[in-house]
Amino acid sequence: MNIKRGDVVIATAGKEKNQFFVVKDVDEKFCFLVDGDRLKLCKPKKKSLKHVQKASKVSFDEEKLASGLENVNAGLRKFLKERRDYVQTRRD
Repeated sequence: MNIKRGDVVIATAGKEKNQFFVVKDVDEKFCFLVDGDRLKLCKPKKKSLKHVQKASKVSFDEEKLASGLENVNAGLRKFLKERRDYVQTRRD
């Protein structure tokens, strides 16, 4: 699937189904998701790679994710809103 840090993904299973997230970290079986709102940088959601799908070719800045600064959450919210709107208009 080739998901890496900073990618925009959509959850395909669980209570977060059809929601957009940015990947904070990835290991062999799991990725850690953030959205800047409910799932902030300091407390990401652990989700199986089987239950996410890459949603956009555009990625969030990896340096900002690695910094872990609290003001990055606002940037995440804005970025995800733009990506969500773009993907939804492309589907219509």
